Amino acid sequence: MNVLEQWTARVCAELGVDPALLDRDAVLDMTKDVAHGVARPAAPLTAYLLGLAQGAGTAPPDALARISALAEAWPKEQPGTMPEQ
Repeated sequence: MNVLEQWTARVCAELGVDPALLDRDAVLDMTKDVAHGVARPAAPLTAYLLGLAQGAGTAPPDALARISALAEAWPKEQPGTMPEQ
């Protein structure tokens, strides 16, 4: 088990989250898309917002894909802006 797997298991246990409910790779891909398409600080904020929506039961089933698509489209929708690094 690598550090990321250990950390994920530890946090899931601490928060009472079933690790089987987590698609870690999809979350990491989504945060990478946000960090590169929007701004690095937007990645953890977006992950937190997704968690809030999931917890409230308002996140659509395809939320990760929709957020990634938003992040990829962001530079095209915001002419003249470059993703913040």
